[in-house]
Amino acid sequence: MAGLLSGLESLGLGSLENASIFEKKDSKSGGAGAKAEPPKVEEQDLIYERNFSCPVCSRNFTAKVMKTGKAKLKGMDFDLRPRYEGIAAEKYDVLLCPHCGYAAIARFFPNILSAQAKLIRENISENVVLGKYYDEIYSYEEALERYKLALACSVVKRGKASEKAYVCLKTAWVMRGYAEDLTEKGENDKAAALRRQEEEYLQNAYTGFLEARQSETFPVAGMDEPTVDFLIAELAFHLEDYPVCSRMISGILTSPSAPARLKDRARDLKDLLMEAKK
Repeated sequence: MAGLLSGLESLGLGSLENASIFEKKDSKSGGAGAKAEPPKVEEQDLIYERNFSCPVCSRNFTAKVMKTGKAKLKGMDFDLRPRYEGIAAEKYDVLLCPHCGYAAIARFFPNILSAQAKLIRENISENVVLGKYYDEIYSYEEALERYKLALACSVVKRGKASEKAYVCLKTAWVMRGYAEDLTEKGENDKAAALRRQEEEYLQNAYTGFLEARQSETFPVAGMDEPTVDFLIAELAFHLEDYPVCSRMISGILTSPSAPARLKDRARDLKDLLMEAKK
């Protein structure tokens, strides 16, 4: 009986005429009932290039951004940093114009006044020398450069306290992820230095959010009042400013607008605070 692939010789593929159509299952693998291992999630599969227009120099550029809803959320740190499988999402939240050097966290990027754009052109664009990176993904080094430029731009354009605080917070997240990565590689000295810097950025984020809460109207950095209060409470606990932590927790627990899940987390933090004060 002729095989299913008979006749391929006339096409120059005679060696395939007797090839098996279906691979035989290895009996040790459990046959048809065996489940294949899910493919490992790679960072480059969770990002894509997106086009943007710079509000400072009006030129177009592309930036890598995370695919919304593609990455699987694994958990959340004390300061609301989300942890995803296969990607450090915070690395992709700064937009940087390669033409003029203007950088900002995505939610703040388009919101710039003409007077602020002038300050960026005079103080950033005329002096900045951007690093050259060619990787498929943003390395931690590149991400930190982008965040430091975003903070510099926020300072130069005299941005709101909430914006500077949010940049400091997310820079701390990048440093935390970088330190964890270095620890896994055995580079403990560099990791320790990054953790010290992370604490400095968290302190500045804390100071900025306290100022923003007193001087700005909500939402602050895209967050409502209960969320900001909880973030301040967590940062206050981490930095051992227990009176502020206690005050923020009380406000959340008595707030009619705070969602139940946030109140539950505030109660957990209250228990930790009581233990710490013993």
